[in-house]
Amino acid sequence: MTHELTLHEAAEELGVHYMTAYRYVRTGMLDAAKSGGTWRVARAALDRFRVGGAAGPAPAGRPAPWADRLEARLLAGDAGGAWAVVEAAMTAGTEVEAVYVDLLSPALVSIGDRWERGEIDVADEHRASGLAMRIVGRLGHRFARRGRRRGVVIVGAPQGESHSLPVAILGDLMRLRGWTVADLGGDVPSVSLGYAARESPDAVAIGLSVTCSEGLGALRAACAAIRVAAPDLLVVAGGQAIVDGEHARSYGADSFAADASAFDVLLAARLATRAAHPVEPSGDSAADTELE
Repeated sequence: MTHELTLHEAAEELGVHYMTAYRYVRTGMLDAAKSGGTWRVARAALDRFRVGGAAGPAPAGRPAPWADRLEARLLAGDAGGAWAVVEAAMTAGTEVEAVYVDLLSPALVSIGDRWERGEIDVADEHRASGLAMRIVGRLGHRFARRGRRRGVVIVGAPQGESHSLPVAILGDLMRLRGWTVADLGGDVPSVSLGYAARESPDAVAIGLSVTCSEGLGALRAACAAIRVAAPDLLVVAGGQAIVDGEHARSYGADSFAADASAFDVLLAARLATRAAHPVEPSGDSAADTELE
């Protein structure tokens, strides 16, 4: 028995039309790869599809494993298929915020973990991240919210922290919550973070994302520069490299936010403090409302 089949052969074994099998591939239900312009399906992938789980149709009454399907298409370098998974999830009722929180972020974390374990090459990880950024670009306009803005927030990553995708995702999620966002992206020098803080007197806070532990030293320098430039600006650190509030404060931040919702809570608390005390004492870190 051959270990690899064409998509036509796979469709015949599954008893479905070729276009149905093709839809399975493009929505992440059936693992396949293109070789010489032809879709090829490994026998093991076909067996997984039949058994179910991450592959194949979701059992009745259970949510489809969209994050797993998206991860498969990102790793395959399949831009069209990755977007098809997102579209299928939204058609099935997934809200745009959940696309980021429940699909894209888990898929990227899993891909990062697989790279750290040596299961995939860094080229695979970078290609997947590039496709994910394209998805964020296509979804960005859906996060615009009408009405009065709640305030200004700055987001970015310290120098040496090249992962700009988490920053872009955070920025969109904060826009959805009614904030005007100044997205500085990744690898921002400390002096530039200080400059942005000083030149944004209306900003409520600055959120700094650190994904890798190697970037923690730069976080300390960034927090120090921001302190000099804008002493009263709330500095919030987050990302996979930050464990909790104590960890964040040890590098000079005021607070820690595990996700966009936690960041929003901190911002709301800072607005409430400003309303109650229009002029804050220098160095006041405000209430550390963490979700840990």
